[in-house]
Amino acid sequence: MRIAALSDFLLQRIDRQAGTPVNRQLYQVVREAILAHVLPAGLQLPSSRDLARELKMSRNTVTYAYEQLVAEGFLETRVGAGTFVADTMPHEMPEVAAGEAAPVNPSSRLGLSARGAQLVEHAGAYRLQWGAFMPGVPDVTHFPTKTWSRLQNKYWRRAQPDLLTYGQGGGYPPLREAIAEYLRVVRSVNCTAEQVIVTTGIHQSIDLATKLLAETGDRAWVEDPCYWGTRSVLHSLNLKPVPVPVDSEGIDLRNGDWRNPPRFIFVTPSHQYPLGPVMSLSRRRMLLEYAAVHNAWVMEDDYDSEFRYNSRPLASLQGMDRHDRVLYLGSFSKTLFPGLRIGFLVVPQGLAAPFATGLSELYRGGQVFTQAVLADFMTEGHFASHIRRMRVLYEERLRLLQGAIERNFGDTLPMSGGDAGLHLTLGLPDHCDDAVVSRHAQSAGIIARPLSRYYMDARTARKGLILGYACVPNEIVAPTFDRLANIIRPHLSNSIEVRQRASGR
Repeated sequence: MRIAALSDFLLQRIDRQAGTPVNRQLYQVVREAILAHVLPAGLQLPSSRDLARELKMSRNTVTYAYEQLVAEGFLETRVGAGTFVADTMPHEMPEVAAGEAAPVNPSSRLGLSARGAQLVEHAGAYRLQWGAFMPGVPDVTHFPTKTWSRLQNKYWRRAQPDLLTYGQGGGYPPLREAIAEYLRVVRSVNCTAEQVIVTTGIHQSIDLATKLLAETGDRAWVEDPCYWGTRSVLHSLNLKPVPVPVDSEGIDLRNGDWRNPPRFIFVTPSHQYPLGPVMSLSRRRMLLEYAAVHNAWVMEDDYDSEFRYNSRPLASLQGMDRHDRVLYLGSFSKTLFPGLRIGFLVVPQGLAAPFATGLSELYRGGQVFTQAVLADFMTEGHFASHIRRMRVLYEERLRLLQGAIERNFGDTLPMSGGDAGLHLTLGLPDHCDDAVVSRHAQSAGIIARPLSRYYMDARTARKGLILGYACVPNEIVAPTFDRLANIIRPHLSNSIEVRQRASGR
């Protein structure tokens, strides 16, 4: 390529009015031309002085581009000869015997593994994380930011290096002690500080436990319906989640595959997610005995246990365990704010040291500074006070939502899960497509998650909408549900017509 042709090529691709500096544009254009083989290996480029004159720009501009391309290996300089396009193409490729080429994954044209494609296809994470009626999200606008800032500033003034480096072991020791004390008093959990492993939340707790305690292909019983994140983590680790139905007493083990005991049993006994029933005492005892006999690990997600409105918080399942088969999971995402990304895992005493080592080895623990602030927030009583205030506020919003539902539908649509937590579930008729209702609501700016998507077994999936009320200001709870009710009504009429046609009326 002659110098005139090269300058014309470059001038056509450089926009002097663009926000990107001209020297950076020149570098990018030449780089892309080399990668596309427009400028072949061995081609001699004009000197920076000559090219600058042709392009009518300063020599420094061209020199910058040349020097950057030389530093990255795209160009090379030869003393006394000039600047040339470097030969960076591989001349030899490893020979692969017939039949040894990596198979193309048919599940994704992007090259995702089958596991990755399944994870993306069935992802439960929602694009919106705030607004009516997003479930599982607390009202972060009521968080005591001034108190938190004061505690943060105290540690900034101290400038302790050990709070700004990687964390070691199971987390910041004072926070582990504060969590253990809280769980012993409020949740009747039997634990010491050493048994508390500080994680980034429920997902990491499950990931850590299954990596340390499971083998590839192990089975895990999960409530059906259940939290989508549990299934996603299990699938990502090549474990097999097995759905077990839920009734008014929680997970119904009698309908599990007793002949093939699982490695794990995942439960939310204090407030089943998303339907809301509390696991009965007889079911709790059955579960613990079964786990002890078959060496299964019970993963107790103590979801929303702090927010009960008609009774005192219930004691944990872990507190009843006499065989060290329960691992207790919790987080501060619902009690404080999701962006905090701090959770905890309580393990049996014999697993405390291996889990602390595994945490550091797999994830390179951090957030020590934030953990220190949270420890003070708890020990000074601010955490308990915040829980009490938010419990009152959330109960007000729950009653407003229940009232709006009753005003619009009377008792024709069942409600469940309203005794605790941050959401309730509104049942819909079996012939009503809750996923379609959810999409129509979303187009109107309202979040209403479809209940059927939380089931693994489509044959037993119930229809309904999961409605979170915690992050919805009092004054808009009822008006927003009135809008949602207008979206729901046509679907109810359609479902009645479907049932009438099916019955031959």
